[in-house]
Amino acid sequence: MTTTSSAPVSTFTVQYRWGAGFAVFACGVGLFQVALALGAPWGAAAWGGTNAGVLPVGFRVGSGVSAIAWAGVAAVSAGRLLGPVGRRRLLLGAAIYSTLGIAMNAVSQSTLERTVWVPLTAVGAGLAAMAWRESRR
Repeated sequence: MTTTSSAPVSTFTVQYRWGAGFAVFACGVGLFQVALALGAPWGAAAWGGTNAGVLPVGFRVGSGVSAIAWAGVAAVSAGRLLGPVGRRRLLLGAAIYSTLGIAMNAVSQSTLERTVWVPLTAVGAGLAAMAWRESRR
């Protein structure tokens, strides 16, 4: 006598593997920005590192806007918004922006930005570039 399993089979597949990786990266950056906007004392690691501790109000607002932007980037990167052409354009822009971010963090006065954000931004640039390449198929 044989029995069959009636357990549900997952049909979810990741269509964009590099895009999903970049989406995770974007979520991480977005969460960092949310923490800054809410008053986390990480000012030395953000916005040029000139404001140790809690950021001034203007920078906190900027972090809030940045968090929203990174959430959008994550959604598009994962293939949830804009369609294929918009996704390709956003990913190319994100790859270029992240590459510029490497240079900006490298010349920062903040040791934290140079030691933490340069390698992280390089990873983000690589993920964005690979996600863009993947989206061209």
